[in-house]
Amino acid sequence: MEEALRQGREKVKIDIQTGDPRTLKLLDLNARFMRHEQYQQLVSNLRRDEALTSTPFVWHDVETGDRIVLSGNHRTKAAMEAGIEEITWLETSDPLTGSQRLAIQLSHNSIAGEDDPAILKTLYEQIDDLDLRQYAGLDDATLELLAELDSPSLGEANLTFQTLAIVFLPDDLKDAQEVIKDALALSASADAAWVAQLRQYDQTMAALDLASKSYDVTNVATALGVILKAFTDNAAQLTDGWLDKDTGEPRHHGMAPLLTLFHTEAIPTKAAAVVERALQQAVARGDVPSEHRHRMLEHWARTYLDTPAA
Repeated sequence: MEEALRQGREKVKIDIQTGDPRTLKLLDLNARFMRHEQYQQLVSNLRRDEALTSTPFVWHDVETGDRIVLSGNHRTKAAMEAGIEEITWLETSDPLTGSQRLAIQLSHNSIAGEDDPAILKTLYEQIDDLDLRQYAGLDDATLELLAELDSPSLGEANLTFQTLAIVFLPDDLKDAQEVIKDALALSASADAAWVAQLRQYDQTMAALDLASKSYDVTNVATALGVILKAFTDNAAQLTDGWLDKDTGEPRHHGMAPLLTLFHTEAIPTKAAAVVERALQQAVARGDVPSEHRHRMLEHWARTYLDTPAA
């Protein structure tokens, strides 16, 4: 069997078992740990589902009768804490040495893959219920990473690579080396590198030229500031990005910037104070949760729409 596991020449015999998780034996030494808040989220999810929806892997020691959880210890323990009386697991009764059991345990922990941030952000934003977003279990560090992906990103998993060979003639080689050297020096001092299509470079230069001529400025930074100011002043047009104005329905399940709704980034403090008092009262009454105060905005809007015109 050991040779079979090493070389993959024999198929491990797997059965599907169902039973009380309290009959399973957890590992005495487990390299995989889970932060307290992650574990509590797992317990909360299991209580909500009233079931364990992912399967642990168990080794049945036929000599002692013990069923030892090789993979899924935290899930099994959380199921017990959530009060779940029956779970389903994958089980093998094949004779496994201590080394084989450790190899399975470590491989299940370490060979887990990684998330492509751009795809993860897209999938996460398609969850339109905030409670379900919490259920998804993304930690604060991951959410902060997603928040930084403000512009469309190129994920490694989405890139299609092509190899291009360029042959320089002797007269051109030195010039090419100097250009590449200068380009590397410029990129080394950049805080970030963005990849864009070549035609977008032409559009950017055309926009800078238009701004420079319109405001009679020669400084590139000033011209860029003019472009950004014009963009902000016309941010309301970005509503088309998330709202189908013909149907009144959203185009996607992400988040809509408030600037595109109210056409301003700030309101007078007197008005803000009134809104704040109303929000505090709504939270105190239990109309909206304190962490999702923006739901009150939708409530106000629906109430207004349902009120007949005078």
